[in-house]
Amino acid sequence: MFKKIVVPVDPVETSFASPALTTAAGLAKDSGGQVHIIAVMQPMNGYVAEFLPADFEAKTESTIKETIVELAASVGLTAENSTVSLKFGGVYHEVIDEASNWGADLIVVSSHRPTMSTYLLGSNAAKIVRHAPCSVMVLRT
Repeated sequence: MFKKIVVPVDPVETSFASPALTTAAGLAKDSGGQVHIIAVMQPMNGYVAEFLPADFEAKTESTIKETIVELAASVGLTAENSTVSLKFGGVYHEVIDEASNWGADLIVVSSHRPTMSTYLLGSNAAKIVRHAPCSVMVLRT
């Protein structure tokens, strides 16, 4: 049913996305689809970056990508049925752009239980649901 599934993963809390990845892997397996995992990192402040080693960003990206590939493998995703991309920017903007550009037909996202602050400010999952170009499955954890 779903051939192109996007799963956002928080690079700081990768295990939080495990239920979403498990669900996406199952859906992709059932339909012969692909899973595209996206991790969005916040851009580093130029002032802070000048005090870090020159290769800090590249090493961080490499470490995050390795962690996500390991997490994907733990739920049965392989290089044949999944891809990983790292983006810099706002989470929901990047996820929606990636889903649009890739032609996704589903986004599977994990979400914490809402709190008063999320009702007032909104969460990334809520913004993805409101603005996504495709269906969105939200898994409460």
